[in-house]
Amino acid sequence: MQEDIIISGFGSISCLGSEYYEIWNNYLTKKTRLSFKKILNSKIPIGILDKNEKEKIIEIQRENKFYKRLDKSVLMSIFASRKAIKSSNWKKSSKLSLNIGSSRGATELFEKYHKDFLNNKSSKLSPISSPNTSLGNISTWVAYDIGFKGFSFSHSITCSTALHSILNGIAWLKSGMSKRFIAGASEAPITNFTISQMKSLNIYSNKLTKYPCQPFNLKNNQNTMVVSEGASSFCLELQKKQNKKRVVKIAGYGYFNEKISHNTSINKNGIGLYNTMKIALNMANLNTVDCIITHAPGTILGDKSEFNAIKKLFGKFIPRITSNKHIMGHSFSNSGGSSIEMGIMMLKNNYFIDLPFETIFENKNLNSDLNSVMINSTGFGGNSVSIILTL
Repeated sequence: MQEDIIISGFGSISCLGSEYYEIWNNYLTKKTRLSFKKILNSKIPIGILDKNEKEKIIEIQRENKFYKRLDKSVLMSIFASRKAIKSSNWKKSSKLSLNIGSSRGATELFEKYHKDFLNNKSSKLSPISSPNTSLGNISTWVAYDIGFKGFSFSHSITCSTALHSILNGIAWLKSGMSKRFIAGASEAPITNFTISQMKSLNIYSNKLTKYPCQPFNLKNNQNTMVVSEGASSFCLELQKKQNKKRVVKIAGYGYFNEKISHNTSINKNGIGLYNTMKIALNMANLNTVDCIITHAPGTILGDKSEFNAIKKLFGKFIPRITSNKHIMGHSFSNSGGSSIEMGIMMLKNNYFIDLPFETIFENKNLNSDLNSVMINSTGFGGNSVSIILTL
């Protein structure tokens, strides 16, 4: 009998919170969780952990002397992975592997060590400055924390990293190299240097309003991207249909890398996402989906490109479209992971979360059933991923 690729458990931490009902309630209220902070002499919107979530990360730091030296991105991933394993009821197994990715890695720690280097006349650094700022640092410490003996690896494919982690998990499961797989991403990018980089691209939001980030609100002709921090982890496994009830099934997926003309270029017709969505639909044996959770970071070019791809593929029968960037910002590598979580919650609750402001499209049939959700993700370099979830 054919085995399904399923998500059997998941966990996360972000400005939305870390508990299932807390996160879902924040979606239902439609109140943004973005806050304002003075960075680089100007007040800007950011998506940062609140006091309660920060304390949970601090508690992990206190557990182990080694954890005191770890970057926030690693600690958040440890937290999310613990929750994912608990929700899946997994036991220790040598056949488990994991892939936790990040766009930027140990951002806060790297900038701290670099500042120390510039301020230190003798140019002496801590001997752990290198291992604790390497990208592989995330997966190895998660593997250490959960006590599994399988293979662990990290990667960076910019903002589509989380969905690529899931694709890696699917490949490992299908090949028989692993029976169970933890996939996810983590990002802690709220630093002076990172914010400066985003501002240099002229895409950062300067709106100090109710919704600082407004995906698909192109009538204002403004870039409204907001940076946030967060981590998510998902437990993947192969399962026969008659076995225990799954959380959701990964029914289809597609990936594509389009040719780019510049480091930050975006194809106006969304060639990459058009192809990934089409491939995912074919794999799932579907003509359409009930809704799409878009990548839509709140940038003029990015949002328009994705909407053009959706129009080209679905024509007059465009599915309901949404995003979560308005409520939690853009957590780079983890953005696709937060969208997967949102998709799971909408499917399990059979409820569509609409955008609470004017957009370039009109969602119809808001109360119709949700049986399939497509999640899109793109990143610098022209890479795109689409994943379809079903119950």
